[in-house]
Amino acid sequence: MSESNQLVTFQLGEELYGVNIMDVKEIVRVQDVRAIPNSPAYVEGIFHLRNEIIPIINLHKRFHLKKAAEAEEDELVSAFIILNVEGMKLGIIIDKVSRVVTIEKDSVQPPPQMVSGIGAEYIKGVVRQEAGYLIILNIRNLFNPKELQKISELRR
Repeated sequence: MSESNQLVTFQLGEELYGVNIMDVKEIVRVQDVRAIPNSPAYVEGIFHLRNEIIPIINLHKRFHLKKAAEAEEDELVSAFIILNVEGMKLGIIIDKVSRVVTIEKDSVQPPPQMVSGIGAEYIKGVVRQEAGYLIILNIRNLFNPKELQKISELRR
């Protein structure tokens, strides 16, 4: 019996990405984010969610990606995915939530060296799909320990 993973998939720029559903706390609609002076360029700011301060990360800036071309009806679906990274909640801005998919572990291929400008160290693997590839992000590697420390300090 082959093992499978459930992934929350979303669009970022022109590509489809997935993160392990176990790392996702929730998905919330885009809300007002308060900018933080002197924060790293990829940190959009912070926002309050049920008495918690959650740093919001802009993966477009982090990976130098273009935003997806937005059709008017798509505007409603841009959201934050709240992730649990090393015990800290952070939000990532996505262009469009797709759906939850189940991926068989043996269908995951190792990442190519560069996928749409994102280095292989951030990617767990890729899955070939009818419409192209699903890129599985390794959220533990999105930020090095120093960056996580900086992001954590923004919550104070």
